[in-house]
Amino acid sequence: MIVGTGNVGASIAFALLNQRTPVSELVLTDLDTTDAEGEAMDLNDALAVAPSWLKIHAGGYESAKDCDICVLTAGANQKPGETRVDLLQKNAKITKSVVEQVMRNGFDGIFIVVANPMDTLSYLTWQYSGLPNERVIGSGTILDSARLRFRLAERLGVHPKSVHAYQVGEHGDSELTLWSSANVGGEKIERLISAGERKKITDAVRHEAYEIIQKKGATHYGIGACTVQLINCILNDEKRVMPVSSLDDCNDIYSGFPAIIGRRGIIRRLEIQMTEQEGIKMQQSANALKQTLAQVKEGK
Repeated sequence: MIVGTGNVGASIAFALLNQRTPVSELVLTDLDTTDAEGEAMDLNDALAVAPSWLKIHAGGYESAKDCDICVLTAGANQKPGETRVDLLQKNAKITKSVVEQVMRNGFDGIFIVVANPMDTLSYLTWQYSGLPNERVIGSGTILDSARLRFRLAERLGVHPKSVHAYQVGEHGDSELTLWSSANVGGEKIERLISAGERKKITDAVRHEAYEIIQKKGATHYGIGACTVQLINCILNDEKRVMPVSSLDDCNDIYSGFPAIIGRRGIIRRLEIQMTEQEGIKMQQSANALKQTLAQVKEGK
């Protein structure tokens, strides 16, 4: 089930249709039922030439009982004159309403949270749903890490899949690159690229979303493909390491960090050794997320 059929929800559905996937049925749910129906019709038109076959239709929250995964993309966009805190409060209320309706209809699967601010809404989804934290997963820094790997691949002349590097922390301005563990085939990237150039790459990755939004109004293809990778990883029980947003017990927040993902959700959040400077930046990112979460709690 995908809740929210705007640009992001529709892009996830389209990416799902165009990959080989274990998904057999896809339910599209939106407050605008006509839009959900239209998206389902448009997607069904591609089934004759798609690599996978799945049943696609619009539906309500009553479908949640039979779903293994519920992807949350629903949320409001920031309006002129509206503060970030106002937007946070609004999207927290939307998430609460959606999660409660999904759970009320017997959902017993895994939530994937994509709506922004994603880390905060992932934490709130965990709280609202009452599910074990391993069954509430935020898209985390999967997209940010994909952007990082693409830029490094271009610079080093290799395929992005041969680059092993992670953006971690907040999916936002305080995220950081784990350069100390970044490598290509075991060769450390710190030895291949200068510190100055690495900083430029980190800054470019961190600000890429702003640039895309400035040029075309929204980002949705990248997160669509990344979310489908996460869906397939869960349903295939791949036990792949992905930088998702998961519970950070020490700070009582959700934040992006490599974790092993399988059929029951988050199997284990890894404990990657970081440099002292990386550790400081990671804590600064955690503090920023704590502040955001506190703002939402204060507005209740």
